[in-house]
Amino acid sequence: MFLRCVVLIGLWCGVVAASVAAPAATPPVPLLWKVTQGQHTLYLLGSFHLLKPQDYPLSPEVDAAFADAEQLVLELSGDELSSPALGQAMLAAAQLPAGDSLQQQLKPATWNALKAYAQANNLPLESLQHLEPWLVATSISVQEMTRQGLDPQLGLDLHFINLAKQAGKPVSGLERGQQQIDMLDGMSPTEQEQYLAETLDDAGNTGASETERLHSAWRAGDVPTLRDGLAADMKREYPALYQRINVQRNDAWLPKLEARLRGPGDDDTLVVVGALHLLGSDGVVEKLRAKGYDVQRICAACKQESL
Repeated sequence: MFLRCVVLIGLWCGVVAASVAAPAATPPVPLLWKVTQGQHTLYLLGSFHLLKPQDYPLSPEVDAAFADAEQLVLELSGDELSSPALGQAMLAAAQLPAGDSLQQQLKPATWNALKAYAQANNLPLESLQHLEPWLVATSISVQEMTRQGLDPQLGLDLHFINLAKQAGKPVSGLERGQQQIDMLDGMSPTEQEQYLAETLDDAGNTGASETERLHSAWRAGDVPTLRDGLAADMKREYPALYQRINVQRNDAWLPKLEARLRGPGDDDTLVVVGALHLLGSDGVVEKLRAKGYDVQRICAACKQESL
């Protein structure tokens, strides 16, 4: 469950490559909201950081929001996402102290499950011994999701970065990559153990079907499934981490989003963040409404529902 939460909540520590056009398909129902204040419009789009070719093209509403916006805002800036330094920093943060090993960090059952996974997948176990469990779990999770046809190269972040480059629109970030890495690296030993054990269990059991269910919910713009299932599960299973990854980041982003609504000029902005950042009482949409902003969902294909 953890990495699937991350994919929707949105810690992006992945592969950067060109977005690829896909065969014609029914566009995903967008998780898209619009906030208007004075001369400014802020579009909020919930992303899934790994997608399939058939998830493109996007809906006309999303295309129209991008066309209307003079600026694009992501969790991380385009320059940082494209920098090899991001992956290098992630690897550096996950290094265990000299004399320590991954095996020493894990319960025997988790270590044995990792050995079995490594053998079945031709993964050199010795190369993992110097890494903290959170990075090993993240790598396995992304590998498993990629096997299911979800591609980090096709995520919405990279898609819009490429469109923005073609259109000459500036791309900025709400935070720095090191902040995202610190949140993962700041997991307690218990959380890291749970994360890796759960990842290995998913790889051998229900992970594929659950990932497909969540991807389908994202494609359907299904707020209740994402909000009441995935978000509630993470809040219950990882309460401290949920606060750090979701609530605290949402609170830190609010002043930056409000500045775009109340600043000088008349530029409009498209903001693309992990979908769960927008949903529920802890989400950006409800937090903006609580401050008095009129926030409306843009979705011709769906009924208006509460968040």
